[in-house]
Order: sequence, then C-alpha cells, then structure tokens
Amino acid sequence: MGGSGSKSRGFWPFSGSGTSSDPPCAANEQSLARLRASRTATPFVFVRRSSLYFDEDGDLAHEFYEETFVMKNGRKKAKLKRIQKNLIPQGIVKLDHPCIHVDFPIVLCEV
Repeated sequence: MGGSGSKSRGFWPFSGSGTSSDPPCAANEQSLARLRASRTATPFVFVRRSSLYFDEDGDLAHEFYEETFVMKNGRKKAKLKRIQKNLIPQGIVKLDHPCIHVDFPIVLCEV
C-alpha cells in the first residue's frame, strides 16, 4: 500500500547496508540502479508456460495413454502405455488474472 509513495521520496528498502569495504557512494549507486530497474519491471505475471500438450488428434492434456492388450497365460490383459512421441507443447498461455511473481521481495500481509 504505500510502496509508490516511498519510491517517490527516494527511499528504497532493499538497498542493503553493503560491505564495510564499499564506500558509501557505491552503495548509493547500487540503490539508484535498483530503483531505476524497479520502475521498469512489474511484480505481476501476465503469461506463463503451459504444461499441456497437443497430440496427433488435436486433443489437449498433461499426459496421453494408449490401451494395449497383452496375452499372458492364455488370457487377454489390458495395459495402458504412455505416449511420449509426436506431442506438441501448448506454449505460452495468457493468464485470466495477473499473479504476483514469486521473487517479489515485499511482504504483502503479516499475520
């Protein structure tokens, strides 16, 4: 909630204290670089890589299986064989609602 107000005053909470050997101007330059980078980057994720695949028929699923029949001791037994060839990944999918990136460094809610 007041994140945009604190950035406008020049305060960046993740600048760190730096090491004792770093001069103070180097720490200020690093914090300014992070501030510039934070204004161009957004904490929201709008697209993701899908884990689904298309098969030869155009069906969409995580895994595909084929039923095969095996003769064992004179009896016909059905087995499922996983298909791993001729599958096309779905690719990039646009999310319905933006999500917050997992590497976003701010605590949103504290209980």
